[in-house]
Amino acid sequence: MNIDQFSFAGKKAIVRVDFNVPLDENGNVTDDTRIRGALPTLKKVIADGGALIMMSHMGKPKGKVKKELSLSQIVKNVSDALGVEVKFAEDCAKAADAAAALQPGEALLLENLRYYAEEEGKPVGVEKGTPEYDEAKKEMKARQKDFAKTLAGYADCYVMDAFGTAHRKHASTAVIADYFDADHKMLGYLMEKEVQAVDNVLSNIKRPFTAIMGGSKVSTKIGIIENLLGKVDNLILCGGMTYTFAKALGGKIGNSICENDKLELALDIMKKAKENGVNLVLGTDCIAGDNFSNDANTQVCPVNDIPEGWEGMDAGPDTRKRFAEAIEGAKTILWNGPAGVFEFDNFAGGSKAIAEAIAKATADGAFSLIGGGDSVACINKFGMADKVSYISTGGGALLEAIEGKVLPGVAAIKGE
Repeated sequence: MNIDQFSFAGKKAIVRVDFNVPLDENGNVTDDTRIRGALPTLKKVIADGGALIMMSHMGKPKGKVKKELSLSQIVKNVSDALGVEVKFAEDCAKAADAAAALQPGEALLLENLRYYAEEEGKPVGVEKGTPEYDEAKKEMKARQKDFAKTLAGYADCYVMDAFGTAHRKHASTAVIADYFDADHKMLGYLMEKEVQAVDNVLSNIKRPFTAIMGGSKVSTKIGIIENLLGKVDNLILCGGMTYTFAKALGGKIGNSICENDKLELALDIMKKAKENGVNLVLGTDCIAGDNFSNDANTQVCPVNDIPEGWEGMDAGPDTRKRFAEAIEGAKTILWNGPAGVFEFDNFAGGSKAIAEAIAKATADGAFSLIGGGDSVACINKFGMADKVSYISTGGGALLEAIEGKVLPGVAAIKGE
């Protein structure tokens, strides 16, 4: 079912949102991007004359009640954003009465789903790889189904609008869909936009296509890199993984971050890029610091000749120029991961140079997709969110989609 064609009038809708928002030490929301992202779907339910039930996780309580991860802390933020006073159910698995009492136009937020281990469906307190674990897993899967059935029982229809968790087969993201027929389950507006954005990047490619992959480890991005090697024209690899490549090529990298067990993998990626005719763009120079802090002493040096006691912290001037050249002529751009320790203002220049080049290319007609927590934080830090085509709310989900994997949260709705 398509959300635009569905009328929520007189119906109770349970919506899986991603309200896993950052909080400060006093429980105040520091970034409400995810709440705002869900508003089109939530407002449609209310405007149609439906009753709205929202469910989300926060953090990783792993089946335990942790006060600092309670969604009660964000009720006011959600109420203010939605323009409706949101009621709160203190136990997501015992909210039947609160859900039944909801009138059209009213809204209810359930407590953190992950207070129940059944949400993730993983056995707790049993060692993996043992016969006990296999038995516990079987039992947990049955309990997960019951948990999903309880949640489904609160409503007449189900909307999946949490792209950030769509890659997990959790009770609230996939299993719950089994309890609704095809006419009563659908993707929300945010999910539809996310799925479309990934499709634009991977299936509707306008060339040249430049992907920028940053971050500290090659190992966490290998599946994505390998999938992209068959699709992109230019692949920029930056951030901490720069130094694994530099060392693999025989360079001296001082104290820089490096995956010593991935040197062969780095060489293999370079070989595959060449075989696929991909222009692989790696850092040539870096801003090195003499310790890991914003006020470290700095020097510019080649990535393959960093002195002992110094570590690469950001892309250098020549590298920034090379990155910009690979980005500015592109018509499709994907950015995941910073070029340096952007959280430190003195080492944010490389990431900012990437953001500026993407903004320029976007202004010239490119489709640019920014995804993954750090890249989104970068683009927001530099005040350039309105200068790119699309910012994805999903980190792991976006990466798995780019890797070519089917997302359980999407498959459960589409019946794939």
